[in-house]
Amino acid sequence: MFDPTPFTPTDEQFVLAHAYVPEHIPALMTTISHAALFRVEDYLGLAKDNWIIFIGYPLTTPFDAAQCDALVARLLAARRPDYLWFIGPALPPALARQARSRSRDQYLRLALTATPIPAALQREVNQAARVLTVEPAREFTREHQTLVAELMRREKLPPLIAELYRAMPAYLAECATALTLNARDARGRLVAFFVVELAAAQFDTYVLGCHSKKNYVPHASDLLFAEMIAHARARNKPSINLGLGVNAGIRRFKEKWGGTPDMNYEFCECYLGPPAAVSILDALLAERR
Repeated sequence: MFDPTPFTPTDEQFVLAHAYVPEHIPALMTTISHAALFRVEDYLGLAKDNWIIFIGYPLTTPFDAAQCDALVARLLAARRPDYLWFIGPALPPALARQARSRSRDQYLRLALTATPIPAALQREVNQAARVLTVEPAREFTREHQTLVAELMRREKLPPLIAELYRAMPAYLAECATALTLNARDARGRLVAFFVVELAAAQFDTYVLGCHSKKNYVPHASDLLFAEMIAHARARNKPSINLGLGVNAGIRRFKEKWGGTPDMNYEFCECYLGPPAAVSILDALLAERR
């Protein structure tokens, strides 16, 4: 019988040594999803209640769409979930035919070579540093939530991105490898922050960022970006995974700092159960009510 392997501490060490996308980071995925990790051959997945998330980025072997398709089919036959979310470099053919929603993006990666920050960017960083200080911390406070609420009032975020922001209080509280970089003005007010994940051996992960328009300071996010780079270099990380492009403005900001397309990202949701089933996103939202 096909039986996915429960996740162990030894698995975690192996995965972090071979991780190359944020979805490979166990603490990040389990804290946000409140689901249990498992391994299926060279792949990771998460399961809870009536749903499964399958991470279609193999840890040590090249991605093969047909092989991945067959593996997912065996998993679905064994577990019989109502919902499946698939995330990977390409959609396996059968899932592409079944998908009721799908999206596409690219991860951006910043290689941390010895190349200095370009002069124009350094001037912006210096300008912000004259009026702001940056502090590292390991908590997500009411101040951070106020900035997030301000962001959500002024921008319509994709549902999964909005849910990522909402998950941050629990994530920072539970995950020892997560870090906030906080930019504060002379009055001590939080004007911008980044959340960074440090667990993977070969990269740090930019999880998300936010800045205030109400207490706006020019180039606060650039100052935080420079601090994120310095923090990763000090720990000899070869790169930073900057996450997805999300939208044109976010992509331009990441590309301005040297982020380059690194890997394709395909997402789909497949519905396999009865009409009354609760979706994965609804389940995640219910966890935080």
